Amino acid sequence: MRIVDVRCVEYLGALPGGEPFWRDRLRRPVDVYPEFAARGPQQLPELPGGELEVRQIFLHIDTDEGITGTTAVLSAEQAHAVSATLRSVLLGADPLAGERVWDLAYRSAIHGRAGTGMLAVSAVDCALWDIRGQYFGVPAHVLLGGPTRDIAPVYASTLGDSLNLDDVRARTRELRAQGFGGVKWFPRWGPNDGHAGVDKVVRLVAAVREAGGDDLEIMLDAWNSWDIPFTVAVARETEHLRLRWIEEPLLPDDSAGLKSLRTLVGGRTQLAGGEHEYTRWGIARLLRDDLLDMYQADPHWGGGISEMTRIGALVSAAGRQFIPHGQSVQCNAALTFASSPALVPEMEYLLRLAPLYQHFLAEPIRPENGVIHAPRATGLGMRLNDEAIRDARPLS
Repeated sequence: MRIVDVRCVEYLGALPGGEPFWRDRLRRPVDVYPEFAARGPQQLPELPGGELEVRQIFLHIDTDEGITGTTAVLSAEQAHAVSATLRSVLLGADPLAGERVWDLAYRSAIHGRAGTGMLAVSAVDCALWDIRGQYFGVPAHVLLGGPTRDIAPVYASTLGDSLNLDDVRARTRELRAQGFGGVKWFPRWGPNDGHAGVDKVVRLVAAVREAGGDDLEIMLDAWNSWDIPFTVAVARETEHLRLRWIEEPLLPDDSAGLKSLRTLVGGRTQLAGGEHEYTRWGIARLLRDDLLDMYQADPHWGGGISEMTRIGALVSAAGRQFIPHGQSVQCNAALTFASSPALVPEMEYLLRLAPLYQHFLAEPIRPENGVIHAPRATGLGMRLNDEAIRDARPLS
């Protein structure tokens, strides 16, 4: 079997309108500047008639045996990197020879070993796993060594939900009724809000605890936007509320800061992160200095499914745990159901983004009663739903 074409296609669809898709947004690193902190969430464009526009780029890798592997939701920059740098490497290659293709792609983009270049390599790798599963007629997790279990618990990520405390309590109760045992929230407040910002984060956690009960796991995602004093204050003042982890409190390159936090926060809450690190070498640096409790590399960003298996081995050897970041439910399900529950105890499900990213898929993966069942579709289950596609535009 050989690769005969590499295509990036932009699909257009629509969601029902009537209300904004995003109720609030997460804090961003640029929010240290007041004019950026004051900005609200960027909404999906509105189409004539009031519907909301869904516009996404997919990667399709075609083979001479009629099998096409697919990766969903690339950026325009990723698509360009695939077309300009990786396409010539892929054409004529054997898609079953995954290690060779990954190594060639990595060595062909030496300035792309992180950032957009590695995101492009990641997209290619995931699409090749989709091909392999289809070729052998099994879900990708079977080729990776699974299934290790029939179901996996899921925690709910509330990115985009309202941070009004009454809304937070109502949403938490709703998610508990749906069977979720863990909920992650995304505070808007940070160091430039002073201690008043710490108080708002504490009240947020207290509202979730009040509505969710004593056994609910509660996590916070700071998205690289806090500093050491703010993180320490939040950890100290939420200790009685049994916060499970604080995710990405500092900028990804601030290893010295994370090392200090491990000392200052130790015992109060876990530190999680790694989604903005790239490849086994990037995660190995974090592990070497024991900077995190929970690792969250992303298969769509950090090197693809192939690289996540290597990262999982490193994390396991270090005695830590690994919950892949929730950019792709399909890739994360493949990794989760091929891994020991001791290494990958659960999955992340982004309540707004996961359905959006699966908008054009015929068989989206959704949680039921707080769990996800082992996929049955061959490959990664990336077959498109033609009824959702209103227009398609190949990208050069």
